[in-house]
Amino acid sequence: MAASHPMARRALLAAAALLPAAPALATTRTITDALGREVVAKARPERVVVMFNYEEFTAIAGTEGWSRVVGMNRVVWEGWRPAIFGRYRAVIPALASLPDVGNTDEGTFSAEKVISLRPDLLMMPAWAWTAAETVRNQIAAAGIPILVFDYNAQTVERHTASTLAIGAAMGTPGRAAELAERYRRNIGTILDTAERARGGTAPRVHLELGQGGAGVIGNSYPARTMWGRIFAMLGARNLAEGRIPGNYGPVAAEAVLADDPQFLFIGASSWANRPRAVRTGYDVTAEQTRASLAPYAERPGWAGLTAIRNGELHAMEHGLCRTLFDDTATLYIARRLWPGAFAAADPVAALAEYHARYLPVPFSGTWMLPWRG
Repeated sequence: MAASHPMARRALLAAAALLPAAPALATTRTITDALGREVVAKARPERVVVMFNYEEFTAIAGTEGWSRVVGMNRVVWEGWRPAIFGRYRAVIPALASLPDVGNTDEGTFSAEKVISLRPDLLMMPAWAWTAAETVRNQIAAAGIPILVFDYNAQTVERHTASTLAIGAAMGTPGRAAELAERYRRNIGTILDTAERARGGTAPRVHLELGQGGAGVIGNSYPARTMWGRIFAMLGARNLAEGRIPGNYGPVAAEAVLADDPQFLFIGASSWANRPRAVRTGYDVTAEQTRASLAPYAERPGWAGLTAIRNGELHAMEHGLCRTLFDDTATLYIARRLWPGAFAAADPVAALAEYHARYLPVPFSGTWMLPWRG
């Protein structure tokens, strides 16, 4: 009642004038992406296009983050690994109908597709950023900010920067920081332990992509990329090093026999329409994986290889490298190379625990295992 008196109202207005002005709500924020670029985006993007690393996006942003996604590069998930995609679609129904913005590998990625979705943020991997300079310049010219992440570099720095950038964009910085610290801590521990264990030795290793089966010599990878990068981090001697001019390619059968690797790894997955591939994934049993792996031990000349004689032929889920949980694959390899130093480690349990904490799909199936049980 007293406040309604003219004198009281004037007193209140005078007092309010002395108070600091309320800060305006920020409408944008500046995010440093994996390439060190400063990206100015909405404080809360509501229409996001994501082009790769969908499991990383889900771990960082949660399933609720998908409610703001309006487009994706479908082929790299739905097309390449439909069994895994199907698992996520069951818990994120929007995945079934999200528009496709195309893929740089097939030349189907276009500015028109992205712009038509009216996004307020495009998140793309570094390899697509590099491959699609003209297209992404057109998208940027339309006023759409582009945030670049990079798990393909397979460095702690890029993994961390990518995770924190996605978390900042999607409003989950605490979850992103936890994931980044988990990765930094785990990789640091693995590499420190491996360095102490190896001394002056460098175990001879070879990995071949098992997509075409034992009758086809699959790709291998030098130190600058994928499995070759993991071998280099661990200090192993990779048979592919110096034998492949690009980022991947086959190594001649004669070279494998001559080098006599102590450890053989075959990249496996749940690829569609690959009946002879080595199989791993959510729906694959250990028996099925071993049955698809066994023909490699019967390749001409392989019976005499040190790795085969010692039972060191292994299936590795190909999708485990270049991810926010590739520390689990790194741990598996390290445990095979130096079993004494990593006797207490359980990489499969680590992968199951990652699922339980950060992913919406339950862990199951076979992801990495030796040819002999």
